[in-house]
Amino acid sequence: MGYRNDRTSARRSNPAHFRGLCRRQGDRDRPRHLLSCWTFNGRVPGPALRAKEGERLKIIFRNYGSHPHSMHFHGIHSARMDGVPGAGLIGPGEEFIYEFDAKPFGCHLYHCHALPLKRHMHKGMYGLFVIDPDPARQSDPALSAVAASRVLGSPENANWQELAMVMNAFDTNFDGGNEVYAVNTVGQAYMNVPIRIDKTRPVRVYLVNVTEFDPINSFHLHANFFDYYDTGTQLTPTLRTVDLIMQCQAQRGILEFSFADHEDGMYMFHAHQSEFTELGWVGMFDVRGPGA
Repeated sequence: MGYRNDRTSARRSNPAHFRGLCRRQGDRDRPRHLLSCWTFNGRVPGPALRAKEGERLKIIFRNYGSHPHSMHFHGIHSARMDGVPGAGLIGPGEEFIYEFDAKPFGCHLYHCHALPLKRHMHKGMYGLFVIDPDPARQSDPALSAVAASRVLGSPENANWQELAMVMNAFDTNFDGGNEVYAVNTVGQAYMNVPIRIDKTRPVRVYLVNVTEFDPINSFHLHANFFDYYDTGTQLTPTLRTVDLIMQCQAQRGILEFSFADHEDGMYMFHAHQSEFTELGWVGMFDVRGPGA
Protein backbone atom coordinates (compact mmCIF):
# COMPACT_ATOMS: atom_id res chain seq x y z
CA MET A 1 0.00 0.00 0.00
CA GLY A 2 1.10 3.54 -0.61
CA TYR A 3 1.88 4.37 3.01
CA ARG A 4 2.63 0.90 4.32
CA ASN A 5 6.38 1.21 4.94
CA ASP A 6 6.46 4.95 4.85
CA ARG A 7 4.83 6.30 7.94
CA THR A 8 6.79 8.50 10.31
CA SER A 9 6.94 7.41 13.94
CA ALA A 10 7.67 9.72 16.85
CA ARG A 11 9.22 7.17 19.15
CA ARG A 12 12.80 8.28 19.53
CA SER A 13 12.71 11.35 21.75
CA ASN A 14 10.48 13.79 23.55
CA PRO A 15 9.54 16.17 22.06
CA ALA A 16 9.19 14.38 18.76
CA HIS A 17 10.36 16.41 15.78
CA PHE A 18 8.85 16.42 12.30
CA ARG A 19 9.83 18.60 9.37
CA GLY A 20 7.20 19.86 6.94
CA LEU A 21 8.26 21.46 3.66
CA CYS A 22 5.71 23.06 1.36
CA ARG A 23 6.48 23.33 -2.34
CA ARG A 24 4.90 23.11 -5.76
CA GLN A 25 5.27 19.69 -7.32
CA GLY A 26 5.03 18.49 -10.88
CA ASP A 27 2.83 15.81 -12.37
CA ARG A 28 0.90 13.55 -10.05
CA ASP A 29 -1.11 10.57 -11.26
CA ARG A 30 -0.67 8.44 -14.33
CA PRO A 31 0.75 9.85 -17.58
CA ARG A 32 -2.77 10.28 -19.00
CA HIS A 33 -3.61 12.72 -16.18
CA LEU A 34 -0.99 15.33 -15.39
CA LEU A 35 -1.73 17.75 -12.57
CA SER A 36 0.42 20.40 -10.94
CA CYS A 37 0.07 19.94 -7.18
CA TRP A 38 0.98 21.76 -3.98
CA THR A 39 2.61 19.30 -1.62
CA PHE A 40 3.96 18.60 1.84
CA ASN A 41 7.49 17.17 1.40
CA GLY A 42 7.01 16.58 -2.31
CA ARG A 43 4.19 14.04 -2.21
CA VAL A 44 0.42 13.62 -2.25
CA PRO A 45 -0.78 12.71 0.33
CA GLY A 46 1.85 14.32 2.55
CA PRO A 47 3.93 12.16 4.90
CA ALA A 48 1.90 10.18 7.41
CA LEU A 49 2.78 11.31 10.93
CA ARG A 50 2.46 8.92 13.86
CA ALA A 51 2.96 9.60 17.56
CA LYS A 52 1.93 8.21 20.93
CA GLU A 53 -0.71 9.75 23.15
CA GLY A 54 0.82 12.37 25.44
CA GLU A 55 4.05 12.90 23.49
CA ARG A 56 5.14 16.48 22.94
CA LEU A 57 5.25 17.14 19.18
CA LYS A 58 7.29 19.78 17.40
CA ILE A 59 6.65 20.27 13.67
CA ILE A 60 8.97 22.64 11.81
CA PHE A 61 7.07 23.98 8.79
CA ARG A 62 8.88 25.86 6.00
CA ASN A 63 7.01 27.36 3.07
CA TYR A 64 9.03 26.92 -0.14
CA GLY A 65 5.99 27.62 -2.31
CA SER A 66 4.71 30.82 -3.91
CA HIS A 67 1.47 31.13 -1.89
CA PRO A 68 0.63 31.40 1.83
CA HIS A 69 0.24 27.95 3.43
CA SER A 70 -0.23 26.32 6.82
CA MET A 71 -0.64 23.02 8.65
CA HIS A 72 -3.93 22.59 10.48
CA PHE A 73 -3.97 19.49 12.69
CA HIS A 74 -7.20 17.75 13.65
CA GLY A 75 -6.49 17.28 17.34
CA ILE A 76 -6.36 19.26 20.57
CA HIS A 77 -4.02 22.26 20.73
CA SER A 78 -3.91 25.96 21.56
CA ALA A 79 -5.35 28.66 19.28
CA ARG A 80 -1.77 29.77 18.50
CA MET A 81 -1.12 26.39 16.83
CA ASP A 82 -4.28 26.19 14.74
CA GLY A 83 -2.79 26.82 11.28
CA VAL A 84 -5.18 29.63 10.37
CA PRO A 85 -4.49 33.34 9.60
CA GLY A 86 -2.59 34.80 12.54
CA ALA A 87 -1.80 31.40 14.01
CA GLY A 88 0.59 29.50 11.77
CA LEU A 89 -0.41 30.64 8.28
CA ILE A 90 2.86 31.82 6.73
CA GLY A 91 4.00 33.41 3.50
CA PRO A 92 6.55 32.17 0.96
CA GLY A 93 10.02 31.76 2.45
CA GLU A 94 8.79 31.86 6.04
CA GLU A 95 8.96 29.27 8.84
CA PHE A 96 6.63 28.36 11.68
CA ILE A 97 7.00 25.80 14.47
CA TYR A 98 3.87 23.96 15.60
CA GLU A 99 4.23 22.51 19.09
CA PHE A 100 1.57 20.65 21.07
CA ASP A 101 0.83 17.42 22.96
CA ALA A 102 -0.41 14.45 20.95
CA LYS A 103 -4.07 14.03 21.92
CA PRO A 104 -6.60 12.55 21.67
CA PHE A 105 -5.53 9.15 20.40
CA GLY A 106 -7.09 8.14 17.12
CA CYS A 107 -7.01 8.40 13.36
CA HIS A 108 -6.67 12.06 12.40
CA LEU A 109 -5.39 14.24 9.57
CA TYR A 110 -3.62 17.50 8.85
CA HIS A 111 -4.14 19.88 5.93
CA CYS A 112 -3.45 23.40 4.73
CA HIS A 113 -6.05 25.92 5.93
CA ALA A 114 -5.22 28.83 3.63
CA LEU A 115 -7.95 30.38 1.48
CA PRO A 116 -9.43 29.42 -0.89
CA LEU A 117 -9.54 26.28 1.22
CA LYS A 118 -11.02 24.02 -1.45
CA ARG A 119 -8.16 24.86 -3.82
CA HIS A 120 -5.45 24.07 -1.28
CA MET A 121 -7.17 20.81 -0.34
CA HIS A 122 -7.80 19.73 -3.91
CA LYS A 123 -4.23 20.44 -4.99
CA GLY A 124 -2.88 17.94 -2.48
CA MET A 125 -2.11 19.64 0.84
CA TYR A 126 -3.19 16.97 3.34
CA GLY A 127 -1.91 13.90 5.12
CA LEU A 128 -2.66 11.23 7.73
CA PHE A 129 -1.98 11.93 11.42
CA VAL A 130 -2.21 8.90 13.74
CA ILE A 131 -1.95 9.06 17.53
CA ASP A 132 -1.53 5.69 19.21
CA PRO A 133 -3.26 5.21 22.58
CA ASP A 134 -1.21 4.89 25.76
CA PRO A 135 -2.15 1.53 27.32
CA ALA A 136 -1.09 2.76 30.77
CA ARG A 137 -3.98 5.25 30.73
CA GLN A 138 -6.56 2.45 30.51
CA SER A 139 -7.85 1.04 33.81
CA ASP A 140 -9.65 -1.90 32.16
CA PRO A 141 -7.11 -4.66 31.34
CA ALA A 142 -9.10 -5.67 28.25
CA LEU A 143 -9.02 -2.12 26.87
CA SER A 144 -5.34 -1.79 27.78
CA ALA A 145 -4.64 -4.84 25.61
CA VAL A 146 -6.57 -3.29 22.72
CA ALA A 147 -4.63 -0.07 23.16
CA ALA A 148 -1.31 -1.97 23.17
CA SER A 149 -2.21 -3.58 19.84
CA ARG A 150 -2.35 -0.10 18.27
CA VAL A 151 1.05 1.07 19.52
CA LEU A 152 3.52 0.96 16.66
CA GLY A 153 6.54 -1.19 17.54
CA SER A 154 4.93 -2.99 20.48
CA PRO A 155 4.86 -6.82 20.64
CA GLU A 156 1.06 -6.70 20.54
CA ASN A 157 1.13 -4.59 17.39
CA ALA A 158 3.61 -6.81 15.54
CA ASN A 159 0.97 -9.31 14.42
CA TRP A 160 -1.24 -6.68 12.77
CA GLN A 161 -1.05 -5.78 9.09
CA GLU A 162 -1.63 -2.02 9.16
CA LEU A 163 -2.55 -0.01 6.08
CA ALA A 164 -3.11 3.71 5.58
CA MET A 165 -5.66 4.73 2.96
CA VAL A 166 -6.35 8.36 2.10
CA MET A 167 -9.35 8.61 -0.22
CA ASN A 168 -8.77 11.47 -2.66
CA ALA A 169 -9.71 12.66 -6.15
CA PHE A 170 -8.51 15.08 -8.81
CA ASP A 171 -10.14 17.61 -11.12
CA THR A 172 -7.80 17.28 -14.11
CA ASN A 173 -9.70 19.64 -16.46
CA PHE A 174 -10.58 22.35 -13.87
CA ASP A 175 -14.34 22.13 -14.36
CA GLY A 176 -15.14 21.85 -10.65
CA GLY A 177 -15.64 18.08 -10.77
CA ASN A 178 -13.32 15.14 -10.36
CA GLU A 179 -12.11 12.98 -13.24
CA VAL A 180 -9.88 10.61 -11.21
CA TYR A 181 -10.68 8.92 -7.88
CA ALA A 182 -8.24 6.91 -5.81
CA VAL A 183 -6.83 5.89 -2.47
CA ASN A 184 -3.35 7.35 -2.00
CA THR A 185 -3.54 9.34 -5.26
CA VAL A 186 -3.03 6.84 -8.10
CA GLY A 187 -6.25 5.47 -9.62
CA GLN A 188 -6.41 1.67 -9.89
CA ALA A 189 -2.95 1.35 -8.31
CA TYR A 190 -4.05 -1.60 -6.18
CA MET A 191 -5.77 -3.27 -9.11
CA ASN A 192 -2.48 -3.21 -11.00
CA VAL A 193 -0.48 -4.25 -7.93
CA PRO A 194 -2.82 -5.85 -5.34
CA ILE A 195 -2.04 -5.52 -1.64
CA ARG A 196 -0.63 -8.80 -0.31
CA ILE A 197 -2.41 -10.00 2.84
CA ASP A 198 -1.33 -12.85 5.12
CA LYS A 199 -4.61 -14.55 6.02
CA THR A 200 -3.27 -15.69 9.40
CA ARG A 201 -2.84 -12.10 10.63
CA PRO A 202 -5.58 -9.48 11.23
CA VAL A 203 -5.80 -6.30 9.15
CA ARG A 204 -6.17 -2.73 10.40
CA VAL A 205 -6.88 0.14 7.97
CA TYR A 206 -6.50 3.82 8.91
CA LEU A 207 -8.99 5.42 6.51
CA VAL A 208 -9.37 9.17 5.83
CA ASN A 209 -11.52 10.97 3.26
CA VAL A 210 -10.10 14.22 1.82
CA THR A 211 -12.08 14.22 -1.44
CA GLU A 212 -13.00 17.71 -2.66
CA PHE A 213 -16.10 18.58 -4.78
CA ASP A 214 -18.00 15.41 -3.71
CA PRO A 215 -19.77 15.53 -0.33
CA ILE A 216 -19.45 11.80 0.46
CA ASN A 217 -16.98 9.00 -0.20
CA SER A 218 -17.19 5.38 0.92
CA PHE A 219 -15.33 2.12 1.49
CA HIS A 220 -16.81 -1.29 0.67
CA LEU A 221 -15.09 -4.63 1.32
CA HIS A 222 -16.05 -7.64 -0.79
CA ALA A 223 -16.82 -11.07 0.69
CA ASN A 224 -16.05 -9.97 4.25
CA PHE A 225 -17.13 -7.67 7.09
CA PHE A 226 -15.25 -5.39 9.46
CA ASP A 227 -15.52 -3.52 12.75
CA TYR A 228 -15.34 0.26 12.46
CA TYR A 229 -14.01 2.80 14.97
CA ASP A 230 -15.23 6.25 13.91
CA THR A 231 -12.34 8.74 14.34
CA GLY A 232 -10.46 5.98 16.19
CA THR A 233 -10.89 7.74 19.53
CA GLN A 234 -12.53 4.74 21.20
CA LEU A 235 -11.23 1.23 21.89
CA THR A 236 -14.59 -0.43 21.27
CA PRO A 237 -16.15 -0.41 17.78
CA THR A 238 -18.62 2.25 16.73
CA LEU A 239 -20.07 -0.26 14.24
CA ARG A 240 -19.69 -4.03 14.32
CA THR A 241 -19.85 -6.45 11.41
CA VAL A 242 -20.41 -4.06 8.50
CA ASP A 243 -19.08 -4.16 4.93
CA LEU A 244 -19.63 -0.49 3.97
CA ILE A 245 -19.02 2.87 5.64
CA MET A 246 -19.46 6.44 4.38
CA GLN A 247 -17.31 9.47 5.21
CA CYS A 248 -17.70 13.19 4.52
CA GLN A 249 -14.57 15.25 3.89
CA ALA A 250 -12.12 15.03 6.85
CA GLN A 251 -14.08 12.21 8.43
CA ARG A 252 -11.91 9.24 9.27
CA GLY A 253 -11.81 5.99 11.18
CA ILE A 254 -10.18 2.62 11.76
CA LEU A 255 -11.33 -0.62 10.13
CA GLU A 256 -10.39 -4.04 11.53
CA PHE A 257 -11.02 -7.38 9.83
CA SER A 258 -9.61 -10.83 9.19
CA PHE A 259 -9.44 -13.29 6.28
CA ALA A 260 -8.56 -16.23 8.56
CA ASP A 261 -11.56 -18.31 7.45
CA HIS A 262 -11.35 -17.40 3.76
CA GLU A 263 -9.84 -19.35 0.92
CA ASP A 264 -6.86 -17.83 -0.85
CA GLY A 265 -7.76 -15.40 -3.62
CA MET A 266 -8.28 -11.84 -4.79
CA TYR A 267 -10.76 -9.82 -2.73
CA MET A 268 -11.92 -6.45 -4.02
CA PHE A 269 -12.40 -3.19 -2.12
CA HIS A 270 -13.74 0.06 -3.59
CA ALA A 271 -16.00 3.07 -3.16
CA HIS A 272 -19.66 2.15 -3.49
CA GLN A 273 -20.41 5.13 -5.68
CA SER A 274 -20.17 3.39 -9.07
CA GLU A 275 -18.71 6.46 -10.78
CA PHE A 276 -15.85 6.61 -8.27
CA THR A 277 -15.07 2.94 -8.79
CA GLU A 278 -15.06 3.22 -12.58
CA LEU A 279 -12.80 6.28 -12.43
CA GLY A 280 -10.09 4.64 -10.33
CA TRP A 281 -11.12 4.10 -6.70
CA VAL A 282 -10.87 0.31 -6.68
CA GLY A 283 -8.29 -2.24 -5.56
CA MET A 284 -7.64 -5.84 -4.60
CA PHE A 285 -6.37 -7.69 -1.55
CA ASP A 286 -4.24 -10.66 -2.58
CA VAL A 287 -5.06 -13.00 0.32
CA ARG A 288 -2.77 -15.99 0.86
CA GLY A 289 -1.86 -18.44 3.56
CA PRO A 290 1.68 -18.92 4.90
CA GLY A 291 4.12 -20.00 2.24
CA ALA A 292 1.68 -19.40 -0.62
